[in-house]
Amino acid sequence: MITPPCIEFAIWYRVIAHGIKPKAKGNTMKLLRSILRPITSVAGFTMIELLIVISILGILAVAVLSAINPVEQINRGRDTGSQSDSEQLISAIDRYNAFQGYFPWQNDPTEDTTLAWLQLEADVWIVTGSDPDCDVFTRLGSEASAVAGCTNSNEVKTSFISRITSGGSNPLFVYNAGATGDSTYVCFTPKSDAFKSKAANRCQETTEYGSLPGDFPEAAACVADAEFFCLP
Repeated sequence: MITPPCIEFAIWYRVIAHGIKPKAKGNTMKLLRSILRPITSVAGFTMIELLIVISILGILAVAVLSAINPVEQINRGRDTGSQSDSEQLISAIDRYNAFQGYFPWQNDPTEDTTLAWLQLEADVWIVTGSDPDCDVFTRLGSEASAVAGCTNSNEVKTSFISRITSGGSNPLFVYNAGATGDSTYVCFTPKSDAFKSKAANRCQETTEYGSLPGDFPEAAACVADAEFFCLP
């Protein structure tokens, strides 16, 4: 095999620079192999070595997954989504009340503000005494309605309402005791151990949470071993 002059020159330059004295100037390829052999013996891996490395990586991956508990992480992600939905709904209700002077389930400020424990599903949350029925979500949402006094306020998007009232999402429950200054609570059944623990600790009035507020839906939300996670 004939070595191109430029490569041969580069090889000989390196040889001379490192003080290597070749026995034969013409045997360039043999000299090249002798120079590269130590490098390949260090950098190369045999098939057995590669299999050992892959096996070790597999064992480490299984150990990491076992430690993380993927099911708990998935459930915690879903609970975090339900928590975010609850916060958005409470915020929308508070904004509506601040602007209109009454809650979206009331016809006017003189009506009772009490809202019994209610699961939020499509077309079941109706404005008190409205005839024809006015859906509360219509008032909070962005879709126009032909029903008199059932004007939309654009507090939340229609897509948000569709998502939290669909059968595929974790059901939300809403409650307001009705007295002046009482909070509107939105609750859901937690799926992850982390959220279940927080819900139980709140109902058990641990040091972290203290005593339950007087307007809290304790009877509905604090069922033993089936506590609801409620906001605020």
